[in-house]
Amino acid sequence: MAVSTALLSVSLTAPAALAAPAAPAASPSATPPAQMSTVGGARLGRPGTQVDLAGGAPVLPKGLTARSWIVADAESGDVLAAHNAHWRLPPASTLKMLFADTVLPKFPKTQKHKVAPADLEGLGAGSSLVGIKENETYTVHDLWLGVFLRSGNDAVRVLAAMNGGIEPTVEEMNEHAQELQALDTHVVSPDGYDAKGQVSSAYDLTLIARSGLQKKDFREYCSTVRASFPGETKKDKKGRTTRGSFEIQNTNRLLSGDYDLPVYPGIAGVKNGYTSNAGSTFTGVAERDGRVLLVTVMNPQGGGHNQVYRETAKLLDWGFAAAGKVRPVGELVPPRSAAGAKGQPGSTPSAGQADGKGESPDATTSASAEKGSGGAGTALAVTGGVLVLLAVAMFLVNRRWPLPDLVGRRDSSS
Repeated sequence: MAVSTALLSVSLTAPAALAAPAAPAASPSATPPAQMSTVGGARLGRPGTQVDLAGGAPVLPKGLTARSWIVADAESGDVLAAHNAHWRLPPASTLKMLFADTVLPKFPKTQKHKVAPADLEGLGAGSSLVGIKENETYTVHDLWLGVFLRSGNDAVRVLAAMNGGIEPTVEEMNEHAQELQALDTHVVSPDGYDAKGQVSSAYDLTLIARSGLQKKDFREYCSTVRASFPGETKKDKKGRTTRGSFEIQNTNRLLSGDYDLPVYPGIAGVKNGYTSNAGSTFTGVAERDGRVLLVTVMNPQGGGHNQVYRETAKLLDWGFAAAGKVRPVGELVPPRSAAGAKGQPGSTPSAGQADGKGESPDATTSASAEKGSGGAGTALAVTGGVLVLLAVAMFLVNRRWPLPDLVGRRDSSS
């Protein structure tokens, strides 16, 4: 088992060789397609609301107007209910979760970067900004606070420049989406700014958030309510330079609250977005009584202030009340590298394989080879057995992902 654990560690960090994905098309109308992806289960590919209420389960809340939404257990991966889960829609700044999950591990938070004018080129008109200035130096920690708290497209552009530029960053994000089996997602602009062909889905954004939340720094940034951000360097009349700071606050209103919206109890992130094309989008994670839920809501059609947060709060309340009383309608699938050698998109090992019982085709093949080829067959049999254990171990790791540091809202004095 020690060998399997070591191999598991390597396999989970090794990059997968993936073909460049084709750009999926956004739905051209106000109604979902009749057939959508079935990653995570056949019911998730059906239009409309999918829920399987058992005895004593509460009915879904009234007043849900979003074009697409999903409620899932963040740790077990069970999808408790969904509505047009795989509808490909513009994601707005919720796409920054994928940017962070892809790029965040590459740079230590203490690394410093002086912003060149070229770093900020290409910012779209009306972009959300944290206030980064040319020729000023920022730490990676500063930049990620700008991404998560203020949804700063300027911070995204600087980090992308550090990562080799926009094009390679977009390519890496698309590859990472494929690895996560977020197959509805196609990235054109890493900051989520509206671009032709840029789409995701409630299901995919939930997969992406779940992956990001495995990273301690991701959890820290997405749960920070307010922080101090470096200002502009100025000279006084005597030629002395000073650099002040200013406070930034998270634009996730379930985390920071608003005049007409309280902070949601147990909230711990994740990311909101808005453009005129995408409407309001939001993925949130909250914990109650040891259970962690993920909810994604895309483009509510109700026009009320903070509508996306109100619908998310309703779905979180429902999910906490319904957990254990509803039969799952699907699951959040593990990444490709953790699905086992035979895993296909959306597939998982059988119950017999998952609990170590039953015989797999790999084991049968290895046993036959051992009879016919002596020592080489024995080696093949051992290798086959290790691979089966590895696939099972990887499935179990990704089937239930604990989030030990998910403790709710945080303040930062960076």
